[in-house]
Amino acid sequence: MPITLPENLPAFDVLSREGVMVMSPTRAQSQEIRPIRIGLLNLMPKKIQTENQFARLIGATPLQIDFQLIKMSDHVTRNTAAEHMEEFYRSFGEVAATGEKFDGLIITGAPIEQIPFEEVDYWSELQQVFEWTQSHVFSTFGVCWGGMAMAHHFHGVAKHPLDHKAFGCFRHRNCAPASPYLRGFSDDLLIPVSRWTEMKRSELEAAGMLTLLHSDDTGPCLVEDRAHRALYVFNHLEYDSTTLKEEYDRDIASGKPINVPANYYPQNDPSQTPTNRWKSHAHLLYGNWINEIYQGTPYDMAEIGL
Repeated sequence: MPITLPENLPAFDVLSREGVMVMSPTRAQSQEIRPIRIGLLNLMPKKIQTENQFARLIGATPLQIDFQLIKMSDHVTRNTAAEHMEEFYRSFGEVAATGEKFDGLIITGAPIEQIPFEEVDYWSELQQVFEWTQSHVFSTFGVCWGGMAMAHHFHGVAKHPLDHKAFGCFRHRNCAPASPYLRGFSDDLLIPVSRWTEMKRSELEAAGMLTLLHSDDTGPCLVEDRAHRALYVFNHLEYDSTTLKEEYDRDIASGKPINVPANYYPQNDPSQTPTNRWKSHAHLLYGNWINEIYQGTPYDMAEIGL
């Protein structure tokens, strides 16, 4: 079954060309199927790139997905056209006012991880989002800074600065092979990492969370927070093949100190084309998450959170 997207959303054409099944809202309404309703709270500056990345993974599942784009109410993005935001996004305030519910919600990262949580200009509203998920969302997926922010809000876990940027593709161990979220996973895998902070496995587990994926080089990656029906992934399985290259080239062009991303380019040579060695596990992870939602979410969405 396909993912439902507006036909004029850039992701519609991108995914269609890639062979992902995409359906217009008009066509979806004619189906006698209760779609899985997934929201994307997009905190990233490059909104369209992030929409494409997550829609690609969500749309690869065999279920019909109703994909909704959400933004913070008062934060104005400077990197995406206002017309795009106006046409395709609703503010969290608008969504909350309707009382509507979601089977799943993805909360993205944001390039603000070196700022204390409480100093982020939309932190107060984001805390409202976190609390709202407990009554209006069946399962929440916090990504990178978004996952750290959720762990901090619900459990008081701190993020710790790194003395250098964790940047590149790093080996991770499968710490919970029996987890339904890791169904089909290898014993170890390569995952893109791009961050200046970390959370400690010992502190996350002391707060009652379960580590599913961990790297000896970059620490915990995927954590399950059963008490809040949430997963937190601190790294970037959703990245395109060239995302790390784009970050590296941007920093080089602006004169910022940056290491060549580890284990990314062939022979660690930035003049060569990087190879994608994480895509299959990205599809497995998000497909497993969608399947767990499908297995557990109420058919009557009004019962979510009760």
